[in-house]
Amino acid sequence: MPNRLYQTVIHQMRDSIDRTIGVVDTTCSILACSDLGRVGETSADVPVEQITAGDSFVFNGYTYRPFGTQPASETAVFVEGTDELASKYAGVLAGSLTIIKQYYDEKFDRNNFIKNLILDNILPGDIYLKARELHFNTDVNRVCLLVRTVSKPDITTYDIIQNLFPDKNKDFIISINEREIAIIKETHQGTELKNLEQLARSIVDTLSGEFYTHCIVGIGTQVSGIKDLASSFKQAQMALEIGKIFDTEKTIVSYENLGIARLIYQLPDTLCEMFLKEVFKKGSIESLDQETLFTIQKFFENNLNVSETSRKLFVHRNTLVYRLEKIKKLTGLDLREFDHAIIFKVALMVKRYLTNKPTKY
Repeated sequence: MPNRLYQTVIHQMRDSIDRTIGVVDTTCSILACSDLGRVGETSADVPVEQITAGDSFVFNGYTYRPFGTQPASETAVFVEGTDELASKYAGVLAGSLTIIKQYYDEKFDRNNFIKNLILDNILPGDIYLKARELHFNTDVNRVCLLVRTVSKPDITTYDIIQNLFPDKNKDFIISINEREIAIIKETHQGTELKNLEQLARSIVDTLSGEFYTHCIVGIGTQVSGIKDLASSFKQAQMALEIGKIFDTEKTIVSYENLGIARLIYQLPDTLCEMFLKEVFKKGSIESLDQETLFTIQKFFENNLNVSETSRKLFVHRNTLVYRLEKIKKLTGLDLREFDHAIIFKVALMVKRYLTNKPTKY
């Protein structure tokens, strides 16, 4: 918070408090004082450790009261005198300055600005005005990575991720809720998706390998304007939701690689249900047991190759052909034909989507 705001409060209070009052920081410099001649002085004897400890103390004829919203106080008010009235004055000043400092930090804090921006809590017309107030670069490339903890989150998860991104002027770590942390990462023009996936992998490995915190990371697309940051954040959210349905084993899901799953996710439920009714006979898809579904999955994984699939399944080729004929009889689709295989693959994904019913953003 600018020292001029401290001085404004002290100046307003000096007529009501007939004593020397002021603000000192942990470098022992006087930031503001009712005696203007003392502003900028250094009081080297002030016990700094007592300011950071946050406890009131008396020193050299003055009463000191630390204040602030940080875990360790960085500033303290001082009031001339060591009597009970001086302690009350110090309490009033510390309380007033704490409220003002908190309001100022919320108003001008960059992290708070970014959080409001990606959550659409700021009017479009105010974005650039606010960015100018914060001296925020609006034209660089950025991307959103959303970290969601799967296991019970640890209170240190946020601090760990912050330590992985030490440049606070370029990268911003935003706590979205109890389980989600957004990383707004500045990128270069030539940054490729594989570089972002490597970064996400390092986050996952660090949290799981060293701190036993399991998580998944969603990656949005890179954007060049500040207004598009909200889009990158929503894409990262969508990547996590779609990954939860179609790629449950993946710990890193990129919006750019979602493929047809993204299209299905954006379709209305009624359209999906209509598609399934048109493709399958009533109840036919439900009649497929787990063994049959596993066979179908392996058949797709081996590019509709009967010989290769039978080898991977350790079954005779004729056994696999029999199973495929059975599927054809139940569903009316011959998976050995490319067009039928595509329809069946999409239909299974649609069915899986409807069963999970994700929350859309």
